[in-house]
Amino acid sequence: MTSDTTFITNEANKTLRDRFNVLIKDTSDFDVLVGYFYTSGFYSIYKSLENTEKIRILIGIGTNKHTVDSVKNNKPIKQQELKFSHAETKEKFSDEVKDELEDSEDSEQAEEGVHKFIEWLRSGKLEIKAYPTENLHAKLYIMTFHEDDKDDGRVITGSSNFTRSGLIDNLEFNVELKNKSDYDFALNKFDDLWEDAVDVKDQYINTINDKTWLNDTITPYELYLKFLYEYFKGELGQSDKVFYKYEPINFRKLEYQEQAVLNAKKILEEYGGVFLSDVVGLGKTFMAAMLANQIDGRTLVIAPPVLLDKDNPGSWINVFMDFRIPAEFESLGKLDKLIKRGTEKFHNVIIDEAHRFRSEDNITYEKLAQICRGKRVILVTATPQNNTPSDLMSQIKLFQSSKKSTIPNLPNLDKFFKELAKRLKGLDRQDDHDEYMQAIKENSIEIREKVLKHLMVRRTRNEIETYFGEDLKKQGLKFPDVADPVSVYYQLDDVEDSVFNRTIEIIARDFKYSRYTPMLFYKGDDVDQLEIQSQKNMGRFMKILLVKRLESSFYAFRNSVDRFIASYERFIAELEKGRVYLSKKHAIKIFEFLENDDEERIQKLIDEDKARVFPAKDFEEGLKEGLLSDLEMLREIKLLWRGVNRDPKLMEFIKILQTNEILKKSKIIVFSESKETVEYLAKNLKEKFGDCILAYHGGSSAETRNRVIVNFDAKAREPKNDYRILITSEVLAEGVNLHRSNVVVNYDIPWNPTRIMQRVGRINRVDTEFDTIYSFNFFPTKQADDEIKLKSAAEAKIKAFISLLGSDARLLTEGEDIESFELFDQLISKKTILGEDDEEESQLKYLQVIKDIRDKDPDLFSDIKRLPRKSRTARSFKCDGNKLITYFRKGKVEKFYLSGKDDPEELDFMAIARVLATDPITKRETIGKEFFAFLDKSKDAFTFATTEEAPEISKTKGGKDSGAKILKILKAIKDKRKLTEDQEEYLKKVRVKLEEGDLPKQTMKKVNKELVDELSVTIEPSRLAIKVVGILQKNIPSELLESHVSEISGHSSGVREVILSEYLVGE
Repeated sequence: MTSDTTFITNEANKTLRDRFNVLIKDTSDFDVLVGYFYTSGFYSIYKSLENTEKIRILIGIGTNKHTVDSVKNNKPIKQQELKFSHAETKEKFSDEVKDELEDSEDSEQAEEGVHKFIEWLRSGKLEIKAYPTENLHAKLYIMTFHEDDKDDGRVITGSSNFTRSGLIDNLEFNVELKNKSDYDFALNKFDDLWEDAVDVKDQYINTINDKTWLNDTITPYELYLKFLYEYFKGELGQSDKVFYKYEPINFRKLEYQEQAVLNAKKILEEYGGVFLSDVVGLGKTFMAAMLANQIDGRTLVIAPPVLLDKDNPGSWINVFMDFRIPAEFESLGKLDKLIKRGTEKFHNVIIDEAHRFRSEDNITYEKLAQICRGKRVILVTATPQNNTPSDLMSQIKLFQSSKKSTIPNLPNLDKFFKELAKRLKGLDRQDDHDEYMQAIKENSIEIREKVLKHLMVRRTRNEIETYFGEDLKKQGLKFPDVADPVSVYYQLDDVEDSVFNRTIEIIARDFKYSRYTPMLFYKGDDVDQLEIQSQKNMGRFMKILLVKRLESSFYAFRNSVDRFIASYERFIAELEKGRVYLSKKHAIKIFEFLENDDEERIQKLIDEDKARVFPAKDFEEGLKEGLLSDLEMLREIKLLWRGVNRDPKLMEFIKILQTNEILKKSKIIVFSESKETVEYLAKNLKEKFGDCILAYHGGSSAETRNRVIVNFDAKAREPKNDYRILITSEVLAEGVNLHRSNVVVNYDIPWNPTRIMQRVGRINRVDTEFDTIYSFNFFPTKQADDEIKLKSAAEAKIKAFISLLGSDARLLTEGEDIESFELFDQLISKKTILGEDDEEESQLKYLQVIKDIRDKDPDLFSDIKRLPRKSRTARSFKCDGNKLITYFRKGKVEKFYLSGKDDPEELDFMAIARVLATDPITKRETIGKEFFAFLDKSKDAFTFATTEEAPEISKTKGGKDSGAKILKILKAIKDKRKLTEDQEEYLKKVRVKLEEGDLPKQTMKKVNKELVDELSVTIEPSRLAIKVVGILQKNIPSELLESHVSEISGHSSGVREVILSEYLVGE
């Protein structure tokens, strides 16, 4: 049996396009009747149509997004009978062409095909009409042969639309009809429909030219604005308002604070955590309270004790009470009690001074992680990253999994931050200074662009003044000017200078601190590496303590030396009796005292605590030798200082208090890191200036604290004016407002420059009454007769401290890896006080540009937002050769590439914005022939960058970190027969959390240590699983096995799309 039909399914290299290419060559007319027409179908076969005399295309109207998506995905569509007017038909056709070109392939072939289509439309060779109902869903192709051909023509009908998918890619079912009767019927029916259809030639041409990426009139300025519109669309579209259940009396609704709250809410809902990191003095406590008011669930606030004091007007308790927001509050030091009470009732956790948790290698962080798990986390800090990128990592882990994060295109945070750290490996800050600083800058940009832009709200004062200045003016507020810091040099005479220098050498280089590191000489094997490391750390911390005391005041240093001598003498006496007393019991307390600079209590605790005794014979002779050598040096230091009979630092302070016009009349805040220096200054200044002096430190009473507030906090309910000079330790450097003063004196060198910002931040507030803020910094120097020599000698002193301490200098600077010359420059810089970098341009600058267009020129804004996706333009630019900038998006991932003859380079937003920024008169140039080649390169780079990698954690075979070692043990468990189902499920949960990097380091260290200790003896294989489960359950709090609020979602899902491109014609 024979048949006059042929089936075409796009299989086995026999596509409908191939068949068309054969048949069309012999046709005089080609008629197409389809429900949906895509230009991609035309450019797939248009070259075969070159010799065809007449082409007619008749299409239906697939009017909605569902229809378009269905056609693209080859899904069935339910048609309805709906008659449209001619005008409506043209409009709907125009929309369909626009939508199709947005999703179509952007290639040279596609562009050429569209231009050919338009050329043929204008010449009359091609006609296109739309049938004015939605019920046309045919797929019919009629080929009419030349008159001298033996056949009249052919008909192909079936499932294929006139699209690339229908002609080539999809599995279709079409039939080629060869009978004349079939041809005649099809042609007659087509002619009838053609009569009733609407000519849409002009709509097609106008739509292509005006509403698609082939628009060749878009100017560089319009594209620049389109770039800003697309990037800031979220901010521009914010219609929410900050909700107030209750407004405190005299509360000002500040636009910059409300904007921060809305942005923070969006971040919090999306990622489960947010950093509120505006610079000091902008009201982060108010913003956090306002944010808590916008979200559901109970809120827990964790903060330093000073910020939970009801007598402090700016404390968390009072701010929440003013807004009438229910919450519970707990001190950072009482997390144990909090855990015992239970934290499951809380949905939100606010952590103030969150930068204190930059390291996860401690028990406090472990407890905090336990509390935060499964809750929204709001981290309030002006300095989230103080020293290294890992500072941020620890804080982000409170609400994100380190190896399975929901941050767009960054699932493995652990890997990301380790890669950043590698850039600095092997670089010396001094020897490789330029390269080192470049690496730091590149890291900072990458962190900002890939991490912080998703998680952080941070604005500087300069940004607030620039972009929210009008609102501040309306509210009657302004930021005070910050004067350049004044350097105060206290001059050492020859004797003092010699003693000072020799003392630095002894305590920083020669002294061994053996009294605090006895286990380093222990000969037994019942001590673990953690204890050894703890002893080493203790010695290093005591060294730093002495260095700080020397610079703080001669008085405090002398007292420290006396205590050291007494402690050494007692220890040596016990050693000679055959006993060495040690204890780990108070290790945490000791480090707490170290942080509060309470050296007196440290010595007392160390000397009185005799919880564990060792025979002296178990220690190497080097212990006694080290103790005697240290004691001899301490006595040498004491002898040296007997020759120092005056205090030049105190003398200089008194002098400037009496002579400096600012200091003579102002309320003053004096900071010192030493409690003894605070008391010493207060005593001596009272003798000189009377009872206007108030001292405050960690050991002061609640009554004294209240005196501080009523005399120095501008918001005190019952202000007083009993004191003019407040001398305080670091305890008031964070979170307390002292803005009835406008002067800060740093009596000690703040070795970490961030401390200056925090200290001055106590008086540098947006609501201060003062026009100018002043700061004075003391530096030791040698007597000289001019300012240059004094400054040079002061720099030399700082250099001596840093260089003699070597690697321990990082403890002095609180982890900041900084050279002495940089430190001095930062300490005398106004930028350090403001916490701002003049070189860092703000994204707010560009947001303001598009906001101004929206508010002042709504017609232009409307035009810009309607520019088509994949818009493009070209302009002249000073660059080496021609280049192409392309803006890509995939879900929430946005990337920018610069491509040319070389490999594409990914750039950050600021770099791209600086290139695209232009003015309305910039001329559009012709797009070059390399456009598509450059675009394809960037597409490949973007595809590679947004292809998610499979997690690598399961491949580990051990490694150095505790998590990998625990995983290795868990994988080694083969016999689980004695485990219950719950225990097996528990093991799975632990394994998942380890693989996702979701347990604190301290937790993993404890677990690993106990596993190693317990499994060091042979255990029956059938009991191994039970033993391991027991250890895990003992050491891993159940809360840490819960999921974070943020779940893996479509942050980086979605199609990859080109947003816009600019071709740069190299000059």
